[in-house]
Formats: sequence, structure tokens, C-alpha cells
Amino acid sequence: MNYVWSGLMIISVVFAIINGRVEETMAACLNGAKDSVTVLMSFAGIMCFWSGILQICERCGASQKCERLLSPIIRRLFPHTSAKPEITMNVISNLFGLGNAATPSGIAAMEKMDKENCEDSHPSHEMSRFAVMNTASLQIIPTTVIGILASFGSKNPYSIIPLIWISSSVSLFVALILETVLYRLEGRKKK
Repeated sequence: MNYVWSGLMIISVVFAIINGRVEETMAACLNGAKDSVTVLMSFAGIMCFWSGILQICERCGASQKCERLLSPIIRRLFPHTSAKPEITMNVISNLFGLGNAATPSGIAAMEKMDKENCEDSHPSHEMSRFAVMNTASLQIIPTTVIGILASFGSKNPYSIIPLIWISSSVSLFVALILETVLYRLEGRKKK
């Protein structure tokens, strides 16, 4: 990936020299760097807030209540693993749009499932299902998107919520169906 970014930068500098727009290119680079720091700082505040809320939920027992609420779904999707608490925390974090906060519990869940995996060279069905579910996560409160829209001055950053509910629901549903079908097809090829 470093080669791609380096190549893009070199190409842009070369074309800036050819077109006589070196000053404009440098100004755009500096403005882009400034804007990225601004977005990062506003985004960091929102992430800290929701990560704090998630920690409070864990400490006061609300996450255990959510775990009980989600347990019928988690047990159905992941019947053969002991990583259900980690999977639940990952799902809860993703529901709040906290992809970064979901990462530690996702890694812990995947490590547990890997230890339980009988097939050393291939991920288990539950591992691939979890990876797909984590990638195409359902979001109730899309914190990341709201933060980015707010940082760019959107007058109503929350207006996107219904569209995200629809798109994340559809993408998760389609991803789970495709994962199941492809995993079964792969299993037939092995036999």
C-alpha cells in the first residue's frame, strides 16, 4: 500500500510540474493535511464519548443485559464456540457504529475461535461467519458517519440514520446468505 500512495504522490507532483501548478498542488497538500487533523480531532471526541458510554455499560451491567438480549441470535449464529461474550461485545460496539471499539473484542473472539478450530489450514464456518458479520455490521447509531458529517459542517448529520439502517441491514443479510452458500459450496468441493 505504501507503494501505491508513494506512486500517486510522485505522479501528482510530476503532473503539477508539467502543468505549471506546483504552488496550487503544495497549497492543496497543506490544506488537506490541516483538514485531516481537524476531522480527526472532531472524530476523536465522538469516539471517546461513545467508548466511554460502552465502558460505563460494561461496568454497570448493561452489557450483560444486552448479552442476554442478543444471546438467542448469537447462540443460533455461533452454536459451537465459547467466544460468545466477545462476539456480543463486538456486535454491540458495531451497533453503536464504533468500529475501532469493536476491534479488541473482535480479535479476542477470533483468537478463541481459532483455538477451537479443528481445521488448522482453513477458518471454521463460525470464524468466516463472524468475519463477514463484523465487516458488514448492522449499525443503529452510525457514530463515525455522524461525526464526519458534523465535522464538515452538516446542518443535520443525523438525517442519514434511516438510510444507514436500511443499507446496513441489507448488506448484513446478503453477506450472511452469501457466506453460508459459499461455505457450503466449498465443503462440497472438499468431499
